[in-house]
Amino acid sequence: MDAIIQFLIDWGYVGLFIASFVAGSVIPFSSEAVLVACVGPLGLDPTLCTLFATAGNVAGGMTCYWMGHLGNMHWIEKYFHVKKEKLDRAERFVQGRGAWMAFFAFIPLLGSAISIVLGMMRANIWIVIFSMTIGKIIRYAIIAWGMVGAASLL
Repeated sequence: MDAIIQFLIDWGYVGLFIASFVAGSVIPFSSEAVLVACVGPLGLDPTLCTLFATAGNVAGGMTCYWMGHLGNMHWIEKYFHVKKEKLDRAERFVQGRGAWMAFFAFIPLLGSAISIVLGMMRANIWIVIFSMTIGKIIRYAIIAWGMVGAASLL
């Protein structure tokens, strides 16, 4: 795993986009580690890092939305290894609140399930994209600018 993270770090912004895309999908991955390395040791622009990470993570989250939109529970469990219990928990979280709950798609372990459930519910795609982007950009901005603040203390 360290070799993969190092490879993505070496690719800079593109590697950060790819890492964030993977992390936004159903594959467990730490895009935050790549973000911290890009902003810290590599010294890449924190604003651009935040934008690339957000774009990749939203694209990954929307793949989950489309998986849910297909609605085949057998495929979701068998090929993407998302258990029904996790989807049930996400459905209870989203129930009655609709597409705006995509804001919380940044939550580790539950975010991909939230996106899948929103796809299954056929939630308004534009509201999903908008609210998911807001939630993810806030998370990445806090991490990136937190890293900048920590670096300035050294």
